Amino acid sequence: MKDILAGCRLYGIVDMGYVRPDEVAQCTRRLLALGVRVLQLRAKGVPLPEVLRLARVVLPLCRDAGALFILNDYPEAAAEVGAHGVHVGQDAGPLAAVRRVVGEDLLVGRSTHSLEQVRGAVAEQADYIGFGPLFPTGTKPGRPAIGLLDIREAHRLAGAMPIFCIGGVNLETLPAVLAAGAHRVVVVSWLLRACAEGRDAELRRLLELLTA
Repeated sequence: MKDILAGCRLYGIVDMGYVRPDEVAQCTRRLLALGVRVLQLRAKGVPLPEVLRLARVVLPLCRDAGALFILNDYPEAAAEVGAHGVHVGQDAGPLAAVRRVVGEDLLVGRSTHSLEQVRGAVAEQADYIGFGPLFPTGTKPGRPAIGLLDIREAHRLAGAMPIFCIGGVNLETLPAVLAAGAHRVVVVSWLLRACAEGRDAELRRLLELLTA
């Protein structure tokens, strides 16, 4: 799993703020066909039974594609459905407590919004971190953007730990993100809309920039 994680340049999220429940399977297939090999289900405010149901839709599709399935926010549910990992925010408490729930075999990712939080995630031995939001984003309304200046230092602090830069990343902003030192990104709303609208040329260009 860690080899897939380390080799991933584009991390996708099926975010229920943008995707209807009846669109989840189709959206997942589109992202996997695009080449996404780490895929998260993010279902903020969705009742837990529905989260479990949706996770059981996404997980086998990821397995068939050789991709990792990460569940956002629910360590117990991640362990119950057999996800490859769980992603948690700063409000989830110590990662040691999360690992006691999911076990040592599941990946644990942590959201970070500052260099101090990157240091904390490294000390707690997260398997990977999300770093952002780089730009204002509707996915995280009200959270201040942190900009691009700390990207290189975040990578230096993290060493070999994969960092996925997130927040307002799209085809227009990606060149600046890469120039600032990013190696891996999470693209949420732009990617979901581009897939749904069949903007294949733009999607190919995004992948070309990431793999250049």
